[in-house]
Amino acid sequence: MSFMDAREHGSKAGGGGQASSQNEAVDRRERLRRLALETIDLAKDPYFMRNHLGSYECKLCLTIHGNEGNYLAHTQGKRHQQNLAKRAAREASENPTLPAANLKKNRAAPKKTVKIGRPGYRVTKQFDPETRQRSLLFQVDYPEIEEGAKPRHRFMSSYEQKVEAWDKKYQYLMFAAEPYEVISFKVPNIEIDKSRDKFFAHWEPDQKVYTLQLHFKHGAGERGGGGGPGG
Repeated sequence: MSFMDAREHGSKAGGGGQASSQNEAVDRRERLRRLALETIDLAKDPYFMRNHLGSYECKLCLTIHGNEGNYLAHTQGKRHQQNLAKRAAREASENPTLPAANLKKNRAAPKKTVKIGRPGYRVTKQFDPETRQRSLLFQVDYPEIEEGAKPRHRFMSSYEQKVEAWDKKYQYLMFAAEPYEVISFKVPNIEIDKSRDKFFAHWEPDQKVYTLQLHFKHGAGERGGGGGPGG
């Protein structure tokens, strides 16, 4: 660095251009102020207050600041951080709770079940000549179902599934029971008769067979029967 360069930077010739400790402190406060301006929302700061004189006060440290930037720089400083730690320790002693580590230990871990494959099933297409309704009878075998568990079913629209291209003409009937994989059947997307004698599901715990029968409202079955199982 030349003599002129050193002089322009406020250092003596041959001094290496290093900033003084005072300049380093100023630079550090400025960096903290800029960082705080970018990351802190003063509207959510419980200790920030603007007084009647237009100045800004820190209610935690009882300090006064000329502008928001100075206040934000103060919040990143040693004094404010120490007071935050003291306040947190005092609140913890007044309201004792389980340590975070204990909370993590006591929190129930998600249950992980090893799947054993798809269950066996039978699908029977039926027709009621009296009501001229078409129906489907599903019988799903769960011989290794978890003790105390019961199979579940639900209908899923074509828009929900991610396996096939969506087709508004169809919906999916899904069956699930641990530890088996979920299976689904593609059936016409027609209104199902939910009256008591036209729709029922039953789990037989001794035989380990889940039975579901559904009837389509009159005329619905003309589009075709149920499809094979999906993933």
